[in-house]
Amino acid sequence: MTLPEGWVETTIGEVVQPIETANPAGKPDHTFRYVDIGSIDNRLLAITEPKEILGRDAPSRARRRIRRGDILFSTVRPYLKNIAQVPAALDGEFTSTGVCVLRGQEGVESGFLFRRVASQDFIDAMTLASDGTMYPAIADKDVFAGAISLPPKAEQRRIVAKLDALTARLARARAELDRVPVLVEREHLALLRAGITGSLTAEWREASDVEPIAETLQHIPAPQQGRGGREATDKVIPGTAGIAVNDPGTPLPPGWAWVSLLRVAKQETGHTPSRSKPEYWDGGVPWIGIRDAGAHHGRVIETTMQTISEAGLANSSARLLPAETVCLSRTASVGYVTMMKGSMATSQDFATWTCTEALLPEYLLYALMAEGDDIQRFGMGSTHTTIYFPEIRAFHIALPPVEEQREIVSRLKTALTRADRMEAEGARARALIDRLEAAILAKAFRGELVPQDPNDEPASVLLDRIRAERAAAPKAKRGRRPKAG
Repeated sequence: MTLPEGWVETTIGEVVQPIETANPAGKPDHTFRYVDIGSIDNRLLAITEPKEILGRDAPSRARRRIRRGDILFSTVRPYLKNIAQVPAALDGEFTSTGVCVLRGQEGVESGFLFRRVASQDFIDAMTLASDGTMYPAIADKDVFAGAISLPPKAEQRRIVAKLDALTARLARARAELDRVPVLVEREHLALLRAGITGSLTAEWREASDVEPIAETLQHIPAPQQGRGGREATDKVIPGTAGIAVNDPGTPLPPGWAWVSLLRVAKQETGHTPSRSKPEYWDGGVPWIGIRDAGAHHGRVIETTMQTISEAGLANSSARLLPAETVCLSRTASVGYVTMMKGSMATSQDFATWTCTEALLPEYLLYALMAEGDDIQRFGMGSTHTTIYFPEIRAFHIALPPVEEQREIVSRLKTALTRADRMEAEGARARALIDRLEAAILAKAFRGELVPQDPNDEPASVLLDRIRAERAAAPKAKRGRRPKAG
């Protein structure tokens, strides 16, 4: 690549200063701050969690004294993106091996150097340098050998000022886009609650003449429930939208009714076959676990992460449930809801409902989701909430006529899809910002971001001066490291 006028090709090692070392253990009662790899947030490119340690507790590797403006570059391969500049508050503190400290020579802007080593192509070059080594790391000499195109000092400042302005705008745009998933989640919950409380179909209801659900239930038999187990509780726990423990007496739209879920759906659960029996597993029978529910929350589940065998099914309390059975996680991860695409079994972490003609499975799915995190109010436990079966067997649902259930499901599908599309567009915009920032940095390091000024001192003159000063500097004497006192 042809360099712009006044630029020079060099290496990181040519433009940085040596770093002084000290021994914080020499002051055993002095508290100092210590920056290691874990102290650096690789998303923010900032030091977020420096440690406070007494000198007597100082790790032997904590010898490198850092100064304001220094660039810390992790040399351990999994953390090569842990890069940050030292703020004024940490001036004079310490870092350790595993972190290369880069301090620009006079005439080398620390902001320019920081952005160069934090660029993806520089990190990629360092990753290549670590390939083939026994230990997944690079050495300081690998960082020092990294190539850098150095502009004149005045142009470095112009580049940094321009990048600061542009990246500040990009950061604001990122912050706004990062809010989109949160806003979409809120929109989802608001839509679900509007549907399950009847406000979404208020006008439709006025213009329609449908059979009230109470009349429909007169000619639909109740499902046969399994025997045994604990009886339903008689306590009343109102929900937030359309689910409650027993009838809360909350007013409902015309034609609706609070109905026991046991009246309109067969309630069951599942089981986990013995893990000590390999023959019970990997047999092709879909088996829903908690991770499946988390991955398919609010959606139909078609395939599961694990399967069990016919033997596992036969030798456990697991049961193959029919398609469109709705599943609610009731233990450690309370509130995940999914619906089976085909016949599947589940673990004991779920309550399941197989619906009669009086209850659309998708309506039940949306009703359970509409409770959101508030569904935990039906459970117990301070550390891990669990909804126990006495409460589950007492679940009631605010049930509209079947035709209105169908209308609510249709409207919710359309509205939720629209909200999901907004989230997807936000994610695409976020990715575009990342690519835009990379393109801006590439332009900066090619000399295309700001104009060159022929009056600037060429970087070659700056580099010659740095080399001359380094050659004239007295050589550091080697000697024994002083013992900790």
